[in-house]
Amino acid sequence: MDEELNYATVTFKTNAVANPEKPKNMEIIYDEVKTEEKPRDTCPIVSEKEKKTHRYISLPVVLVCLGVICLVLLSAVVALSITFTYEQRRQNINFTMQKLKLQAEKEMLKRQTEDLSRERDRLNWTIRVILQYDNFPVKDHCPQKACKPCLDGWVLFQSNCYLFTNDGYYSYWKNWERSRENCHEMQADLVVIDSLEEQEFINNHTTTYSDQAHGYWIGLSSRSMTETWTWVDGSNVTVTFWTSEQPGYRTSCALTNPHVDPLTNWEKKSCDMRNRWICEGRALIRPD
Repeated sequence: MDEELNYATVTFKTNAVANPEKPKNMEIIYDEVKTEEKPRDTCPIVSEKEKKTHRYISLPVVLVCLGVICLVLLSAVVALSITFTYEQRRQNINFTMQKLKLQAEKEMLKRQTEDLSRERDRLNWTIRVILQYDNFPVKDHCPQKACKPCLDGWVLFQSNCYLFTNDGYYSYWKNWERSRENCHEMQADLVVIDSLEEQEFINNHTTTYSDQAHGYWIGLSSRSMTETWTWVDGSNVTVTFWTSEQPGYRTSCALTNPHVDPLTNWEKKSCDMRNRWICEGRALIRPD
């Protein structure tokens, strides 16, 4: 390493007698002074006291920094928790909406299927009624191309149509067998009563006429002395509304008599007696 040169100025005082050839009372002498370069201390020695002082001063700073970091982390956790909760709720809402939408679509499809099933059953019903005819009277059942459940003059009850004859003259009344033939001509048969509701419906559409012995033929008869009563469609007798246990004829037929109590108005009469009658047939269009 190169030596460092320093210059120093040294002033010496002279005696009172001065040399006239020289400057006044001083003489300047320059001389070189060499000094040794001290090495720089890059690692200064710190005393133990200073170390403790620095240690005590740094601890609060560290604690403050740790607190700030904790607050930052806590804020981040809270923010993430809020974001996660919001996102989860949003997903739950979307899932619920989708579920409700699917349920609504399912219910709509179910109703449509039920409607189609009912419409199919109604069409099948109508087809079966039409097939009963050799020549279906379209103009009578479907005037102006709009079909009706029953023909004019017939009354609809549940899924059947009923015709209550109302001729006022004896010459138009018929015995039981001829009454049934007349019903067959209209693709029907004498009425079969198998419920209280139907009995009440019959009573509401029959009227008194002639004397108290006359009524309306129904499709119930007994063709033997054993008093075995059967309906014209072959079904068993499940409900009865007889006036009394009066004995029947050898060949007995039943009529409903509007002159007596509506719930006990079936009477056993000779099948040759002339009366009005009631026909029953299927409706062309089955009600819903």
